[in-house]
Amino acid sequence: MIQINKVKKTYQSGETRVQALRGVDLEIKNGEFLSIAGPSGSGKTTLLNLIGCLDTADEGTILIDNLDIAEKSRKELALLRREKIGFVFQSFNLIPVLTAFENAAFPLSLLGISEQEIEDRTMGILKEVGLEEMAHRKPAELSGGQQQRVAIARALIKGPEIVLADEPTANLDSKTGQDILELMEELNTRHNTTFIFSTHDQMVMEFAHRLVQLHDGKIHSDQLTARAPDKNTVGSRG
Repeated sequence: MIQINKVKKTYQSGETRVQALRGVDLEIKNGEFLSIAGPSGSGKTTLLNLIGCLDTADEGTILIDNLDIAEKSRKELALLRREKIGFVFQSFNLIPVLTAFENAAFPLSLLGISEQEIEDRTMGILKEVGLEEMAHRKPAELSGGQQQRVAIARALIKGPEIVLADEPTANLDSKTGQDILELMEELNTRHNTTFIFSTHDQMVMEFAHRLVQLHDGKIHSDQLTARAPDKNTVGSRG
């Protein structure tokens, strides 16, 4: 599904050039539950942003379903994000004046589908994440874990092939974080949606089925974890 070949990315910070990625090679197959981990400055968020078509590489290629994203226009990339990719952020990024239902349904409002289909799909995904009875509450009336569940519902409502989660447990206590990871793992299994996390949280690393560790913009290790359901699905690399 995703092929990353010799990708480099450098940022300019004042007079300083920061090499965020220094030639990354990575292949991610459909349905993986993968964590990109590393300390601050390792390049993990940069890599996630490149996969999500939110930024562009300086060198190298990124293919999503055999499409070279470097060859796509901004409009084409926006369409790719809309159709194939869902996002979950550490700060939830919910719209405070909208209810849980309205936040989750928001991506569907851009697709020109009927109100009845929006109602059915939104209530269906809220039920999957355990928030059916909270549909008409606004974010301020929800706990942090419930807000993150709304964010997950919003990311999944279009049926994306890929969900990118940037530090999804950062603003949650450990028990709530574990509940969220268990939910994501269940949804990964049920829908075969590819989940890719960016994290420095040890719990997220332990939940992942495959762990890719970055250090100074390079892949330091890439291996399956004890939670991987089938160790023949991806290759283990050290």
